[in-house]
Amino acid sequence: MLRFLSVPLIAAMALSARAQAEAPSLVGTLVSNTYTSPTGAFKMAVPVLPELGGVVRDTETVVTFRDNFGLQITVGAFLQDATQRWELSTRGDKDYLIYFFGNFVLQDFKEFCSGASIQSAGYSADFLDGALFTFVLLPGGSMFADHEAFTPPGAPPPVAKRGNLIFVRNGFTFVISTELSERVTEGTSYHNTTAEEDSLLRSRLLDITKKMTFIKPAPPK
Repeated sequence: MLRFLSVPLIAAMALSARAQAEAPSLVGTLVSNTYTSPTGAFKMAVPVLPELGGVVRDTETVVTFRDNFGLQITVGAFLQDATQRWELSTRGDKDYLIYFFGNFVLQDFKEFCSGASIQSAGYSADFLDGALFTFVLLPGGSMFADHEAFTPPGAPPPVAKRGNLIFVRNGFTFVISTELSERVTEGTSYHNTTAEEDSLLRSRLLDITKKMTFIKPAPPK
């Protein structure tokens, strides 16, 4: 069965900045601040700075970018097998993305954080030929909660919020996810509404896609 947040990605998401800094070499390539996925599905400018503790980790299907001060992004590119191609052809773009999110992405979030729930979602027919935006709450699932400056000892674990963008490109299903770190890093001074949070996450997800170049696979010989 296809999985989104495979065990290696769960580990990568949960690792401390120090552990990530000690990570071994990448599966993909990193040249002149441009990351290229091992499948060749995409390349993108690295969105984190080494000066801010920025690190890059990846697996065969997912790359994670993170720094010490509030940025955590994952980009997954999953080659569609015959089953996924059939699901897409029979369901159509919108229903396929909803199906993929509900059956794979959300389920893996729930394995990572049992209280995970969808707060809101929306479909854009015009963006990337059809894209699904979802906003998920993760009680105790923040990637920044282990930083004492953000979550003092004894404080209750914060409820993280992640924005997700799911779409299909060149035979791959892409899942881009990023945490709204301000919910944790700004503490009691944080007062954004749900609508403001969704707008901010949506804008950030759009900015991530602007850093990406999608690569068509070479035709078979």
